[in-house]
Amino acid sequence: MPIDPAAFRTAWPQVVRTLAVTTRSLDSGEEYAAEAFARAAAQPDGAIDDLVAWCVQVGRRTWLDAVRHQAVFTRLQPQIARPEVAAVDLPTGPGAPGGNLDDRLALLFVACDDALASGAQLVLAMRVVCGLTIRQIAAHLGIAEATAAARLTRAKSALARARGEFAVPDGAARAARLPVVLACVAGLFTVGQRDGIEPADATQDPARDALTLAEALVAEYPDDPEVLGLRAVCRLGLARRPGRVRDGVALPLDEVDRSAWDQRLLSAGLDDATAAITAGGAGPGHPGRFALEAAISGVHAAARTAADTDWVRLVQLYDALLQVWPSPAARVGRLVVLGRVALRDGGAGSDAGAGAGAGAGAGAGVGAIERELEELVADGPPYAARDASLALADLARHSGRSDEAAARYRELLDVIPAGPLREFCRRHAG
Repeated sequence: MPIDPAAFRTAWPQVVRTLAVTTRSLDSGEEYAAEAFARAAAQPDGAIDDLVAWCVQVGRRTWLDAVRHQAVFTRLQPQIARPEVAAVDLPTGPGAPGGNLDDRLALLFVACDDALASGAQLVLAMRVVCGLTIRQIAAHLGIAEATAAARLTRAKSALARARGEFAVPDGAARAARLPVVLACVAGLFTVGQRDGIEPADATQDPARDALTLAEALVAEYPDDPEVLGLRAVCRLGLARRPGRVRDGVALPLDEVDRSAWDQRLLSAGLDDATAAITAGGAGPGHPGRFALEAAISGVHAAARTAADTDWVRLVQLYDALLQVWPSPAARVGRLVVLGRVALRDGGAGSDAGAGAGAGAGAGAGVGAIERELEELVADGPPYAARDASLALADLARHSGRSDEAAARYRELLDVIPAGPLREFCRRHAG
């Protein structure tokens, strides 16, 4: 019986969470859930009425079999017989730690345990909860696949050693983990937008999954500016997704069909962005990463055309973003915006200031911007190097250096996977 992808994505976190409580291990919960779903897929059509309950029962029976085979059944029998382990349903409500949380969100808070290193938290959460592949995780974090796989293994072992039993954090412990949870959801959204400009299957869309998690986070933290900012980023990104592809080819910003944008999501996202910036600006730390990213996305979304975009305002927002989140992705975004300003001004500006340890200034010329982009191509993580290479190709094309632009687009054909963006590069490779 082939399992419907949408049904699987709904059932998976419920089954993992329940089996993790039963086995007292997130790693074991995932292992026995996988076995149960594999058996479910082998059943004839119509044999399973309730996928979650069926998989929980099968997972528990498989776990009990393993316990017996390890010859420790007698010692564990009192624990196995406890009502809260034998029951199919999880305890819920205010009295149960994390019981009122969305299942996927609860697993995210477990995976983002502060007993783990930050890199291990992200890998564990993105793999076990968000369902990303090791390849996708490695590409997002800018590390080798073997490194990501090793971090995943170490994270599961470290979590078991540190906590002993599976438990969803509550109160202050959950709040302390919130920043890492936000980063995981943002990573899921980034992977979805980067890998799926035009997803063929809406049920296999990490960006949509990220919005679902962001909605659940807002339900838990309705007044948190960073949570609102993250939902704004998801809403605005998805609202602007339609109209980005024509005949299988990705469109540059100037050619995107803005009339195709989802106006309902756009309006909701702009409301979130406004609320995030207002609340963030009033706080002691001023706007944070996601409030600023929401403001950046809001400037793009509010412009009627690319030419109407307030590029100078975007430079200011990126400058602020780099103060709180000095990432290669933010650097590339800022340089792309600076390139727009320089091209609008005919390439005028100072070519000084770009180099090791210094960033191109707000009045930088194309040459200074290109030198900093070249540094990111040479030394940045793979995702930033790819985006910087795209920015260099676009700058060359808009500057009238067609031969150089074609050569850069040809080089990108070797690193960009099949899809609309690769077809864009092919079209301009000459």
